[in-house]
Amino acid sequence: MTIINRTITLETELGINIHNITPQVQEILEATSIKNGHVIVFVRHTTTALAINEYEVRLLKDIQVYLEKLAPPTDKYLHNDLHLRDVPPDEPKNAHSHLMAMTLNNTEIIPIVDGELALGTYQSILFFELDGSRQRHILVQINGE
Repeated sequence: MTIINRTITLETELGINIHNITPQVQEILEATSIKNGHVIVFVRHTTTALAINEYEVRLLKDIQVYLEKLAPPTDKYLHNDLHLRDVPPDEPKNAHSHLMAMTLNNTEIIPIVDGELALGTYQSILFFELDGSRQRHILVQINGE
């Protein structure tokens, strides 16, 4: 079995923004000779997330509104009491971003069948920036034969 590790790097904007990383994952897969196996996509940040869903503008806005209702940025959170924590001077008040990330995934596994990602017709691999703006790194590990 072959194992290939690659990283996708994104520059994100402030707040919730959703990126379709399917093309980057497909490009990484196409550069390999793997025909059957799986792709593991993993985010390395506690205020980001992944999901497989439809990448459609109005749905993306619905998702953003839904997440903000789950963890409103203006609510009071203990994590945001920065004066009670040992933090760097530029530490943001981002407890809501951590909570949103916990409701989503930090890992997605996609089967590879005959050299293709086995995604459904309307499925895309979505990366969620829930805090930003930052440079983010997404691990893509391809396993297979």
